[in-house]
Amino acid sequence: MCTTEMISFARANTYFENMNTCLIGLSVDSNASHLAWVYDIFCRTGIRIPFPIIADRNGEIARKYGMISNDVSTTETVRSVFVIDDKGIVRTILTYPMNIGRFIPEIARIVQALQMSDCAKASTPANWLPNQPVIVSPPTTFNELIERNSEIESNRNGLTWYLSFKQPDDKCINENFVLNII
Repeated sequence: MCTTEMISFARANTYFENMNTCLIGLSVDSNASHLAWVYDIFCRTGIRIPFPIIADRNGEIARKYGMISNDVSTTETVRSVFVIDDKGIVRTILTYPMNIGRFIPEIARIVQALQMSDCAKASTPANWLPNQPVIVSPPTTFNELIERNSEIESNRNGLTWYLSFKQPDDKCINENFVLNII
């Protein structure tokens, strides 16, 4: 399963790079094991793994990030994804069961949603996809509430004062924020 994930991430690497996002792998296997593994992938598929894979032999990093679940195993990591922004802040954590592969399109969508919500200073609704409207932050004063309701009435861009939508500016659609995926 990890092999299929590495191949999928390798194929998507340019897409992530275009979103100003760096992929990083982390494994409790040795560096020699990683070299043999990526070489075997290359020999069998012709695909090069273009991002680093960190050897965490003693599991120190994996333990700090909660990737080793003693309920499941004391040595094997669960399948985790961490989206970490350019300030070192963990923005998203996904944990998959050991027998379920990661879903790269959803990981890419999360990165895009984080970038969009940061740039537009808004939220993304359920099932949001790129180029769709975002949720406008709710008003904080009564006057803003009245203004928001008037705007919704005239623009038909929401349901009520606390749930209205806007199309993000073009700069947000094209702007990228540095995010790292482990």
